[in-house]
Amino acid sequence: MSETIFTYGAPGLKFGSGASAEIGHDLAQFDCRRVLLVTDPGVAATGHPDRIAEQIAATGVEVVVFADAHVEPTDESLANAVEFGRSEGPFDAYVAVGGGSAIDTAKAVNLLGTNEGELMDYINAPVGRALAPAHPLKPLIAVPTTTGTGSESTTICVLDVLSLQVKTGISHPRLRPTLAVIDPALTLTQPPMVTAAAGMDILCHALESYTARWYADFPAKQAAERVPYCGANPIADMWSEKALSLLAGSFRTAVADGSHVAAREQMALAATFAGMGFGNAGVHIPHANAYPIAGRVRDYRPAGYPDAEPMVPHGMAVSLTAPEAFRFTFDAAPERHLRAARLLDPRHGGTDGAGLLPDVLSALMRDIGLPNGLAEVGYGDGDVDDLVDGSLKQQRLLATAPREVTGDDLAGVFRASMEHW
Repeated sequence: MSETIFTYGAPGLKFGSGASAEIGHDLAQFDCRRVLLVTDPGVAATGHPDRIAEQIAATGVEVVVFADAHVEPTDESLANAVEFGRSEGPFDAYVAVGGGSAIDTAKAVNLLGTNEGELMDYINAPVGRALAPAHPLKPLIAVPTTTGTGSESTTICVLDVLSLQVKTGISHPRLRPTLAVIDPALTLTQPPMVTAAAGMDILCHALESYTARWYADFPAKQAAERVPYCGANPIADMWSEKALSLLAGSFRTAVADGSHVAAREQMALAATFAGMGFGNAGVHIPHANAYPIAGRVRDYRPAGYPDAEPMVPHGMAVSLTAPEAFRFTFDAAPERHLRAARLLDPRHGGTDGAGLLPDVLSALMRDIGLPNGLAEVGYGDGDVDDLVDGSLKQQRLLATAPREVTGDDLAGVFRASMEHW
């Protein structure tokens, strides 16, 4: 019997320049007296978190600041943040100011501040125990300063498990922020490469959601079996299509001129809309592949990011196999792949076929300065088996792919992604 039900969820939304100045008022709606503000050192240096904390305090709410969120969170960094939250708590609510790393850190602190246990109890199987939280979480207001992750809309917390060299996550509807406050003015400080990588995350969120397995093609589920990722569906499609259209008119401009206010606003809207799409439909092969790409990095250091340690930013990691992943999935839904390519680049002269969307993506990646494939970030043919092994651990994501994916299929995608142009 096939599934007949899809689910849809989203946070409350406040959008517009200056919205971040109203968070004290927003917290008052939850009867908050004491909150934890989570950010990272790079965002803290911009002054935005301190300004927001002062504006919240001016409404009579006590604010404790944790400014040590790790860019690309690890199990160790999240454990440190959770320990801080538990030792300084309790809190009535949480505010996250930053990119996906800060927002995901706040999700973990909120989860372990309201529920017993440790991170591994809640991390997705087969890496962790995948327990559901027994108790509701406290209100979380997410204030993104980057345009990309969509974490302000989703039920996901992403992290690296260092001992296993694998990127995985925690997924449950209770992790979804209560309110997303999108202030495009906060994104004007993004360096070009951060804009490029985060923007590719937006793009792949929209594309993977739009090309995901249709919700009615899954076997029927019982109510208790429903998960946040339910497959492509009519509501998620609407948000994904709009996100692609917004990116078509703003992405290259935002990377080339970070002070272009209109482009920044369109990117912020695209990130939010894509989050509302993939946060319900799901993502698939590019995101599954991104986890081992980011988790097994050796010495690549991207421009515009903290240079203390090697890293492949999440959005960049997602993009590196996206062209070949969508070449692989084309036959499952040709019309969706072609429509997505035309939405993203209406003027592209390629012929309708499996290569159109990969060509559109490769041209965009080249124009915004992303690495030319896996080889440029340090991987070679000898790494393929390990990358495949890491991707296969992401069965929660691969189950959403529009066609069955084997290890051999993934190996082919990785090998073809060593160089794109």
